[in-house]
Amino acid sequence: MPAPCPRLPRFKNRHPGETCVLVCNGPSLNRMDLEPLKHQTVIGLNKIHLGLEGFGFYPQYLVAVNEKVIHQATREIKAMNCVKFIGNKGAQHVPADALTYHINTKSPPARFCRDISAGIREGGTVTYAALQIAYYMGFARVVIIGMDHRFDFSGKPHEARHMEGPDVNHFSPAYFSGQTWDNPDLQRSEESYRIARDIFAAEGREIIDATLGGACDVFTKQALGDVLNG
Repeated sequence: MPAPCPRLPRFKNRHPGETCVLVCNGPSLNRMDLEPLKHQTVIGLNKIHLGLEGFGFYPQYLVAVNEKVIHQATREIKAMNCVKFIGNKGAQHVPADALTYHINTKSPPARFCRDISAGIREGGTVTYAALQIAYYMGFARVVIIGMDHRFDFSGKPHEARHMEGPDVNHFSPAYFSGQTWDNPDLQRSEESYRIARDIFAAEGREIIDATLGGACDVFTKQALGDVLNG
């Protein structure tokens, strides 16, 4: 088992009993009113920087674990003024600093890592990595948006492909346009989501899917406005 990261325990139970909004990167974000998120604790993923000017909010946390994504967005990730959790597969691109924390994703100790100082499991999607981080920080409720869970792609899951033309799978057409990305693995993602759902539920916590028109059926569905105003 890898040695725990000495800097990460400062985040343990930092937000006990609180709600956070986990913002994935699906195109449904473009059809949502995201202004209310400026008053929420937000965890953004990967290339969320591409939409921040128009979204009207800024995340308190960023999670990126895929080496290709980290490499492609190195400059932008470094410039983000928030706490950043970066998988160590791409750590050479974004060095640790006062806001940047490296997390072991190469040899995680469990299928769902309750202690992120020892590592996190990617589980086929950065969303699953972020759920482990949210669990560690003590959030009682995680509200997910932008998890469309549908992709236009060819080839096998995890296969690296060069994207020609605009990216229709993410909120920005420039997201992977002209770049290499890894095909999604929806089956593995769903398996991971079920594990996270059950672990949260066993401790009286919940994960709510407030994605507009999302195709994932693992989590309880609820409109974002109803969740935030309820």
